[in-house]
Parts: sequence; structure tokens; C-alpha cells
Amino acid sequence: MEYAPGRRADVFGEPAQATILLWHGAQTDARAAVGPLAGMLAGHGAVVVAPDWDSHAADGGRADLLRSLDFARDLAADAGRILLVGWSMGGAAAAGVALHATRFEIAPAHTICLAGAFMVPDPISGAPLTEGLAGAEVGSPLTLLHGLADDVVPVAASRDFAADLERLGWPVEVVELAADHGSIAGADYDAGADRYAPATKGPALVVARQVADRIAATLGG
Repeated sequence: MEYAPGRRADVFGEPAQATILLWHGAQTDARAAVGPLAGMLAGHGAVVVAPDWDSHAADGGRADLLRSLDFARDLAADAGRILLVGWSMGGAAAAGVALHATRFEIAPAHTICLAGAFMVPDPISGAPLTEGLAGAEVGSPLTLLHGLADDVVPVAASRDFAADLERLGWPVEVVELAADHGSIAGADYDAGADRYAPATKGPALVVARQVADRIAATLGG
């Protein structure tokens, strides 16, 4: 379905109290790549919105990200039970929303970043993620999941970002998994096409199941 004119999202699951907004990474319009993970999350009793967004647009994807955020908020049965999940650059975007939630008139219950590309500017604001946070009111918790075999975004990115947040008093947890950059989001890398594609079998689906279970544990009752 369209979350904005000409921009599409896949919605998984039946109406439920919890809503998960799942952002893919920098690859343009790659919602299909996170489809397996989205389906697993829906199996835990949540509505999951997986939108396309374009990090290569002139605005870095800001408009797509914000419009999909509005769409998820309008869809949610309970605005207090919205979870943000982002992969790679989508993880940086999710963290940016969580850290500056008052700007977006949203209070995510929890934010989960998968192999978050925290060393790049937030694609929504264009600024470093922790810029302007000193002395700010601490918000909802973040969980950073990262694969130890990730050779695209090294696990140090999550470790360093967590250390920055801890110094600010922000609730954050780092979980390191036996995964690579794609498998942590249920995707396989197609070297010939130079794209990530949804996994159909193998280790990526095993890892995605572990990730889905961890995310589901933050849903609450």
C-alpha cells in the first residue's frame, strides 16, 4: 500500500496493540529485503510496517522517513506501543528519532537498531546523532544488535555509540550476535547484483529468528 503518494510500504500482521516501524538500510527502496524479518515479527502479535525509502534522494531520505513515521503513527492502535526498528542507515535514522523524539511528536516505546551505521550523520537531521543531547531529557531505551562478522559496519560502531549514550545517562544495551551485515536483518547479499535480497533459506533466516525473538521481548504485554 502507499504510505505517501507514489511511496509504498508492506504491512504485515493483523490489527494489534503493538506497531513496529521497520526501516531498511541505504539501498534504495529495499523494503523486500527485510520482508522475512517483518513476517517473523508479525508472528509475535504486532503490526509491522516496512516502507521503502530513498537514501540517495536529494534530502537523504528525510521526507520518506518522516512520512512513513506519520503513516505508522496513524495506523497504530496504541501510540504508546510503537517500536522503531532500523537496519544499517535505517538504524541511524531510528536512533535519531528516539534521541530527538520531542521534535517528531512521538515517544517510541523502544528503539532497536540492527547493525546501525552510527558513524554517518542521521539521514533525517543531517547531523551527528548525539549533537545537542548534552543536558537533554533522557527518553526511551535503545537496544543495539550487531553481528560480530559484519564487514560493512563494524561492531565497534555500536559499541562506541552505546558508550556515548551511556555518558549521557541514556538507557542502552548492546547485543552482539553471530551474524553479518545482511543476516542480522534476514537478508542475503547478492554480489552479482550488488544488492541485499530477502533470505529464503540458510543462516540468515536462523539469525533473523533470533533477532525477531529479541525484538518481541520488548513488546510488553
